[in-house]
This record gives sequence, C-alpha cells and structure tokens, in this order.
Amino acid sequence: MRDAARLSNEDIAGLYGGHHRWLLGWVRRRTDNAELAADLVQDTFVRVITARRDFYLDQARALLTTIARGLVIDHFRRCALEAAFLDALAQLPQEQAPSPEARQIVLETLNQVDAMLASLPPKVRTAFLLSQLDGMSYADIARQLEVSLSSVQQYMTRAFATCYRVQYGDPA
Repeated sequence: MRDAARLSNEDIAGLYGGHHRWLLGWVRRRTDNAELAADLVQDTFVRVITARRDFYLDQARALLTTIARGLVIDHFRRCALEAAFLDALAQLPQEQAPSPEARQIVLETLNQVDAMLASLPPKVRTAFLLSQLDGMSYADIARQLEVSLSSVQQYMTRAFATCYRVQYGDPA
C-alpha cells in the first residue's frame, strides 16, 4: 500500500478514467435516474478533487462510494423535505400561500437546517432538538439522554457553534 498523497493531475485523470463508468452505474442503480446519477457522480469527483486531504489511491472505490452514497442520501432527504413542505403549503388557503420566491427561500433554509442537523452527532442533534423544539431544560435533556448536565451543555455549545458557522461561515 502506498502512502496517502495529494492527488496530482495525473492521479485525478486516472481516478476519473478508471472509475467514472463504474461509479455512474452504481449511482444510477440507486437513483433510477440517468441525469441525476450523472450530476451526483460529477459532484463526487468534484469533492475528491477539491478536498484538502490526502487519499489512498488503492482505496479509490471505497472513497468514491462513500462520497456518492452521502450525496444520494442528501438528495433523497432534500426531496422528502421539499415534498413535506409542499404538502404543508397545499393545506393553506390560497390567499395565505407564499410567493414562489418566498417558497424558494424557505426551501433553501430548510435544506440548510437539515444539512446542519445531519452533520451533528446523534446525541448532540437530539439534545438540540429537545431544547429548541420541545423547550426542554438542559437538566431534563440530561435525564432523558442519560448523560451529565455538563455533557448537555457541551452538546448545545457544539450545536450552536454549528448553527453559527452555517449562518455566518467559519470565523477566520
């Protein structure tokens, strides 16, 4: 096994040429949509190319599969979120329905919140949701999650820091 290394242009060309067709088939079988599969495969390679980390080229399929699987899951989660939002909008009287522009803004915001929540570890996400949606106190959350109060405080600090980064970007 060779050492992990930054990908050179030759490595990228070889990675793409050697695995594009295989990955496209893999993603297409999971999405049943050729155009969507092509987009997700392209996004997968863009992520590999723009990543600021080293890779083991002899484990390329595992890397590509992991990235592509995440993109497929994200796509279907966004679709489900959009369908739920549109279903909720359909329940509103016509005069209360938001404009197409407002709908788009809400959908983008919902996708950002969803991605932020998905990025959190399960206990952090659960603590955050119990606090923010259910209004539970940190002490009650600690009892429910069977963790210490200081753990809940750390979870909430992490969740709020993630919210801040989503809203304002990483501080320099």
